[in-house]
Amino acid sequence: MKIAIDGPSGAGKSTIAKMAAKELGFVYIDTGAMYRTIGLYCVENNISTDEYESVSAALKNISIDIKYTAEGQSMFLNGEDVTDKIRTPQISSAASDVAKIKDVRCFLVEMQKKMAEKNNVIMDGRDIGTSVLPDAELKIFLTASAEDRAERRYKELIEKGIKTDYETVLADMIQRDKNDSEREISPLSVAEDAVVVDTGGYSLEKSYEVIMNLIKENGGVKYV
Repeated sequence: MKIAIDGPSGAGKSTIAKMAAKELGFVYIDTGAMYRTIGLYCVENNISTDEYESVSAALKNISIDIKYTAEGQSMFLNGEDVTDKIRTPQISSAASDVAKIKDVRCFLVEMQKKMAEKNNVIMDGRDIGTSVLPDAELKIFLTASAEDRAERRYKELIEKGIKTDYETVLADMIQRDKNDSEREISPLSVAEDAVVVDTGGYSLEKSYEVIMNLIKENGGVKYV
């Protein structure tokens, strides 16, 4: 079974999808983390994410592995655990840039489709319901205002010891929304058959309750 959760940066997709996958016994796939990992490689190797040919050429040097533990999904770049390193505002911006590149999307979408063929999955990202898994049994579009999402992301970064300020996070959020919505290849958009959920003002617990009810009612999920 395939469940697609799309939405803008900071909407809570990853947190809720992780929780739901754990409860249901599904495999959780955070596609955004894959783009962040490529963005991180570019930043660390002084490759401008605006130079599409250079980024595409670098793909042959990139190996991405996803490992699952009791703590959740961990991302590995060429053998190094980069799970925490990919969560900074700088890497968020780099991920948004590389996500515009056709070769990058083909590289990662092929990986994502193969994972969904072999497992019951909950996959979150920007274009899962519209492009990666258009045949998903349930599609959810999770959203909230830029201000709400920036506040959540700011608190997450501070808790992890990453120094930043709310204004910087908000500006990055707004720019990323623009990039994701206006890119030519698989832009952020709501699938025609998706259920839109606005989590503005919701606690994490309330958001999770809403999503799980949708999965149970519309997805026909049977616990495994």
